Order: sequence, then C-alpha cells, then structure tokens
Amino acid sequence: MTGTNRDVLRVPGFRRLAFAWVFSNFGDSVLFLTAAIWVKQLTGSDAAAGLVFAALGLPALLAPFTGRIADRYRRRPLLIFNNLAAGVVVLALLAVRDVSSVWLVYTVIPVYAVSSYITGAAQSGLLRDLLETRLLAPANGILSSIDQGLRIISPLAGAAILALWGMDPVVLLASGCFLTAALVLATLKLAETVHLPDAAESFWHSTTAGIRFMARHPLLGRALLTLGIAIGATGILNVTVFATVEQGLGRPPEFLSILLGVQGAMAVLGGVTASLVIRRIGVRSCMVLGVFLLSAGVLGTALTFLPLVLAAAAAAGAGASWLIIAFVTLRQTETPPGMQGRTAAVTQVMVNLPQVAASMLAAVLIGILPYQVLVTAMGAGCLLAAAPLLSRRARSHTPDDTDSDNGNAAAATTTAPAPPS
Repeated sequence: MTGTNRDVLRVPGFRRLAFAWVFSNFGDSVLFLTAAIWVKQLTGSDAAAGLVFAALGLPALLAPFTGRIADRYRRRPLLIFNNLAAGVVVLALLAVRDVSSVWLVYTVIPVYAVSSYITGAAQSGLLRDLLETRLLAPANGILSSIDQGLRIISPLAGAAILALWGMDPVVLLASGCFLTAALVLATLKLAETVHLPDAAESFWHSTTAGIRFMARHPLLGRALLTLGIAIGATGILNVTVFATVEQGLGRPPEFLSILLGVQGAMAVLGGVTASLVIRRIGVRSCMVLGVFLLSAGVLGTALTFLPLVLAAAAAAGAGASWLIIAFVTLRQTETPPGMQGRTAAVTQVMVNLPQVAASMLAAVLIGILPYQVLVTAMGAGCLLAAAPLLSRRARSHTPDDTDSDNGNAAAATTTAPAPPS
C-alpha cells in the first residue's frame, strides 16, 4: 500500500533531504531566469539572452555520464561536494561587469547546470536507499511540490533583487543556498548502495546500462516513451502560449504570468495529491490520467474564453505533476539500487531534449501556421502518448507483479552497502 505524505515526513532522513532540496533548488531557480534578464540588460540582445537558456539545456547531452557518476560513487558525499562546487563556481559571475565579460556567463551556466543533473541523479538513489518502496510516491510528490513552488517564487525574487540592487546579491544568494544545502546534507545519515562495475565491463557499456535496462523492461520502456512524447509535445506550448494570450485572449504579454501562476499552483497541488491518486488507482493509471489532463490543458489553450483557458492551465499543471511523479516512482521501484543514477539520467534526457526540439520546431512553424493548428497537433500528440501504457502487455505488468523480477535484477547488479556516516 502506498504511504501518505505524513508517513514519509515522519522519516528524519527524508526531512533533512527535503530541507537540503529547498536550498539547492532555490539557488538553482533564482539564478537561471535572472541570468537571462541580466544578459539582456548588458547586451540589449534577445538572442544573447536566449543563449543563456541554450547553455542551461546543453548539459542534458551529458546526462548518461552524470548518471554513471551518481551510481559509481557514494551519493551523499557526491551531493555534498556537488553543492559545494556549485556554490564556488557561480561566484565567478561576480567578475562580469560589461559586454566584454559576458562570455563568463556562458561558461559558468553550463557548469552549474551539470551540477543540477548530478543532484537529480544522485538524489534518486538516495531516496531509494533511504525509504521503503511504499514511501517513494509521497516523497517524490513532496519534492515535486517544493520544486514547482520555488519555480514560481524564486525567479520573481531574483528579478526583484536584480532590479533593486544588481546581479551581485543574486549571485551571492545562489552561492549561499548551494553551500547551505551542502551543510544540511552533511548531517544526513544512511546506509548507501554503491555499484561495483564488472572489471570486464567497458566504460561505454556501463554508461549506457540505464538505457538498455529501461528499453528492455516490459513496463518502464513503455512508460518512458509515454513521458517523452507527452512532455515533448508540450514544448510547442512554450511558443504558442504567447499567441494564446495576445491573439486568443486579447491580453498584453504580461498576462502570461497569470496563466503560469495558475499552472504552477496546480502543479504544486498535483505534487501534494500524487500519492493519494497512486494509492487509489495505481501508478500506471495515474500516468494515463496525467496524460489525459495534460492533453485537455494543452487543447484548452486554443480557446478564447478566459475561464476555460485558466481551467486548461490548471489541468496542465496537475496533469504534468501526476504524470512525472508516477513515472519517477515507477522507475525508482523497478530499477535496481546500483542503477538508479543512470536510469534517472535517461529520464532527464527524455524530458528535456524532446521539449527543446518541439520548441524549436514550433518557433519555425508559428510564422507559417495558425497557432490553433499547432495547439491541436500538440494536444493530439499528448493523447497518443497514452497508447503505450494502454497496451495489453503494459496493463498486465504492474509493479506488484514484478517484485520477484526486480529482486532478481537487483541481485544481478553487484552492490556494496556503504557504512552509515
């Protein structure tokens, strides 16, 4: 039986991990949007500001390697070192004063973005070692709610600080958050599992093990395909939403913040309620429901009636949260402890790269086709994403049916428990 939010909050180790996540996530979120605004101020160029987001996205290509790092070494010390390194690296932004030194931004941002991928991969393994299986869903829901909540608050805080006092206080705040997260993680105590690779296993074979494992798994492979298609399709929304606001609703561009606020608030609520939904209908059905809600939310942005568009934003926020949390819980449950980092890395790639590709395609097509056509195509793509999970094989393969298989897979992966520290 899936546990509740109250159950997982009773675990002292999880409370410490969540507390550290608040700081590292705030430091991450406060910097990424503010850095783009700052570059726009320094250069006056939209293209230069856009390159900041490209610099943030490129490290997704390195996710298989960061996943291997998360599985090869003890994760708690790795997370501590990773946050310390991020806190030091971002201080280099204090040297940026004018256009001539903007290159430092494009150097620092990818490095700190890599640290966020390492954090995601290593934290997945820590959760698996720290919690009973039944507590993974509420734990992922709480961490997701923290993430979504801070994505609403911290960019606004960063932009306000930038406007009032400049970029230096933003950099110092982000650095302080990363360093604080490292200090909190230093107090965490647990017994870890560490993957010990076969001496005959090549570097490339070890790095790509997560991809092969998920592709061969009778349910995870299908669930990953669903996730990639659904979240990838929403990348078009990053472009069409401006047309929704200006052409469909006749509102100024600033109104977009209202839609994003509604979507973000419902994403937070979706995180809090995800374990309840999973407990009632199961993890696979929760993913399917999330896809349907996300599809409805996407299609709703083609409408011109404000209450329906706001309802669509709410549906998209809740649907995306349920979809992602259910998938992450399924992945953690079905993946052997020594492969958690690498399968987490595969998930990061499947969430980020299709979305970026869809956004680039939409940026080209928006000048050729009416935005309603793109929205309809995107909504249809989201609906089709549910198909892999509705197949007979997917319906017959549930986590409860695979406990023995999962145990065999774990036994086949050489793991060594690290001593508590």
